[in-house]
Amino acid sequence: MKKSLPEVHGTVGIPHGAGFWRKMLAFGGPAFLVSVGYMDPGNWATDIEAGARFGYSLLWVLVLSNAMALLLQSLAARLGIASGRDLAQACREFLPHPWGVLLYVPCQIAIIACDLAEVLGGAVGLNLLSGWPLLTCALVVSLNVFLMFLLQARGMRWLEAGIISLVATIGGCYVIEIWMAQPDWGGVLRGLFTPKLSATPVDGGSSALYVAIGIIGATVMPHNLYLHSALVQTRVVTPTSEGRKEAIRFNFIDSAVALNGAFLVNASILIVAASVFFRNGIPVEELQQAHATLRPLMGGAAAFLFALALLASGQSSTLTGTLAGQIVMEGFLHLRMAPWISRSLTRILALIPAVIVILWKGDHGTYDLLILSQVILSLQLPFAVIPLVLFTSNRAIMGEFAIGTKTRVLAWLVSALLVSLNLWLLVETFLGAKSG
Repeated sequence: MKKSLPEVHGTVGIPHGAGFWRKMLAFGGPAFLVSVGYMDPGNWATDIEAGARFGYSLLWVLVLSNAMALLLQSLAARLGIASGRDLAQACREFLPHPWGVLLYVPCQIAIIACDLAEVLGGAVGLNLLSGWPLLTCALVVSLNVFLMFLLQARGMRWLEAGIISLVATIGGCYVIEIWMAQPDWGGVLRGLFTPKLSATPVDGGSSALYVAIGIIGATVMPHNLYLHSALVQTRVVTPTSEGRKEAIRFNFIDSAVALNGAFLVNASILIVAASVFFRNGIPVEELQQAHATLRPLMGGAAAFLFALALLASGQSSTLTGTLAGQIVMEGFLHLRMAPWISRSLTRILALIPAVIVILWKGDHGTYDLLILSQVILSLQLPFAVIPLVLFTSNRAIMGEFAIGTKTRVLAWLVSALLVSLNLWLLVETFLGAKSG
């Protein structure tokens, strides 16, 4: 069996006989690379819309969606550790021919769509900071694939450190933004712990149900499941029952910390939008509009931090999305090529539609393309989630690490909910309906 991400497979050692914290530091990292997919520019759009239209009332939806994401990402990590295969390899090996190969097509389309949203988000962030034309910014941010080559050439830990520094930049910017926005913390607590969908939007637009479904439906990025199942294999796991149990336990902690960090970022985006835009009765949907509105309401520093965090979000998520492109190409097709070739191809395929839309519609076409990319992602979700639950439930594949009955039932319920909501969003998007 070929190794997943062979250039970094099993390159991070785990200290034997060390204490909890040393082992945690050694195992920690893969989930942070995955977590950037949960705070990418596509998620920013739904968070800003929710906060600007409904205040703090939909914060509980972020709590629910984070719990579902943690369940599915932990299953992806378990698959990689217990079976020694990433999700793409498992699909190729365990699904009936030719489905195991044909699944590559929707998966690659989804990765291109996700990368497209991230390139656009990073381009908008750089455009807001520099004033350069959006097309120039899209070309510049696409060059970060070469940064990945440089970091990964020094080792997996260098790449993880680079991504985590970008994530820390996003979090740091929003810590300052929240302090500047001075939210109503009583309203924040009510939004977190009082589920309701009865709020009325400030502009009479999308219903709370529609926006809530948008948040949940965009929760699990399909490529993150492939990515996580491969990244956990960069650690040197002792090939025994106890060694794998230890790896699964530490990777669950890694996932919980990283995804809760992503939740805090998303919650911060929504809280700032509610504190600034909802409080002033200003509905906001576009990223550029949010930036332009922040300046007169909170000052130039807030607008700068918003643009900087958006740029960091786009850059970090494009790096991990490009890495996922390599994983699915090698896993589904058994096609090995130099990593710089596969990653460059993924980036070019995402850049082409971005350039076309920018030339056709100018700066105002980016938001529509972000929405389209999320619709494409929703189409691919069943092809990733359903095989993942099937494989992790199968004792022939997982051995003693197959999930138990309670976890299996919960995983199928979450999968059914996510798939149903994504299909609902798809229908609503094409029909142009925005009422609940």
